[in-house]
Amino acid sequence: MGKVTGFMEFRRQHEAHLPVAERLKNYREFVLHLDADAAKIQGARCMDCGIPFCSDGCPVNNVIPDWNDLVYRQDWRAALTVLHSTNNFPEFTGRVCPAPCEAACTLNIDSDPVGIKSIEHAIIDHGWEQGWVVPQLATHQTGRRVAVVGSGPAGMAAAQQLARAGHAVVLFEKNDRIGGLLRYGIPDFKLEKSQIDRRMAQMQAEGVEFRVNQNVGVDLPAAQLLAEFDAVVLAGGAEQPRDLPVQGRELAGVHFAMDFLAQQNKVNAGDKLENQITAKAKRVVVIGGGDTGSDCVGTSNRHGAASVTQFELLGRPPEQENKALWPNWPIKLRSSSSHEEGCARDWAVATKEFIGGVGADAGKLTGLRVVRLDWSGGKMSEIAGSEFIVPCDLALLAMGFVGPQATLLEALTVARDARGNAQAGTDDGARLAYQTSVAKVFAAGDMRRGQSLVVWAIREGRQCARAVDEYLMGSSLLPR
Repeated sequence: MGKVTGFMEFRRQHEAHLPVAERLKNYREFVLHLDADAAKIQGARCMDCGIPFCSDGCPVNNVIPDWNDLVYRQDWRAALTVLHSTNNFPEFTGRVCPAPCEAACTLNIDSDPVGIKSIEHAIIDHGWEQGWVVPQLATHQTGRRVAVVGSGPAGMAAAQQLARAGHAVVLFEKNDRIGGLLRYGIPDFKLEKSQIDRRMAQMQAEGVEFRVNQNVGVDLPAAQLLAEFDAVVLAGGAEQPRDLPVQGRELAGVHFAMDFLAQQNKVNAGDKLENQITAKAKRVVVIGGGDTGSDCVGTSNRHGAASVTQFELLGRPPEQENKALWPNWPIKLRSSSSHEEGCARDWAVATKEFIGGVGADAGKLTGLRVVRLDWSGGKMSEIAGSEFIVPCDLALLAMGFVGPQATLLEALTVARDARGNAQAGTDDGARLAYQTSVAKVFAAGDMRRGQSLVVWAIREGRQCARAVDEYLMGSSLLPR
């Protein structure tokens, strides 16, 4: 794989970023993919390790050693073919995936794994630049019609696979543009929306019909889909945000992170919004230490926030990862590009109260009362006497999501699991994989598994498409 001695000769090379001062002036992507020579060197580092843990660590099971070797040999077109064999949208994962493949890489034993994500990014960008990404038309039409509800990565992957199998696919989206949380959840500086638009063009050429402003179960009867289509795929997101019901929650200036992020993406797309949530000249506190919180940090800095602070409920992770044995996710301090742009971070902190102003500032957020936490023994407890006040004009709640909206599942009488997700398994048992309690209704992505990664959504969309194809035709040639 690659060069036999490459892993001993070459070190990991990270993708270049535009300078902070330059990238804070706009919302464009600032990560530069590797050029051909740098990608070749990274591909050379892939060692003949015997068992490619990277492929198993990747939710879509990318055939990573093969395309690493092809990039090393500069056979870019073959590398693109291998990459697309398991992943419909590598330009999404090559930009926003946390790369569990690299955590599983054998070379990660000394914290220097192959730059798998950067190679993936380079392959797909090169493919688009060369005009190699083209529609893949079905060889025949089956006469079956499938509705896919939700146009995030799971819905897009399922729709594309089903169209390529010859089914007539209609993709329904409740918002005004296709893409789900790719469109309105991930900031443009991490994923420019032109990446979604050109995949839409490819999918339309392959026969997928897109219908926006269609809120199934609300203004479009769910029963209508059951009547008009031979199968229905539920691929909506886990969109119910986790709230923080403490005193002062109703104050002006306390918002869910997704409301803040979605508005900025709409403005970037040219929409005119009244009363946009803005961080300009404000003291911002982001509550939640994950990716969504990081996105709030980056967006706040681009707004021109006076200061940005991020709180995390859990304790501070170690600087060096704990070297957990694969497949366990290694625990270490992870700093994003948004943190590098400017952010004060604090760990083991819980918010007790949102504090409102007085007089002219009555009803407006002016601060947070927080307390430090002790996690010894694996249990959370407040440290006596550790409370303090943090000045704050804008608090953004980025504490994850608790599940999908119940309206659609109730309208279709689909059984739910203990967490409120659509109940559907992933292996063939009494029902087909991804099949719900309603025979012709299938579920994939966050709708089925709860809040997760883009790469998991793509995997589930692809596998669900195979199950639907098998349901409609009796068997399927689509990949698992």
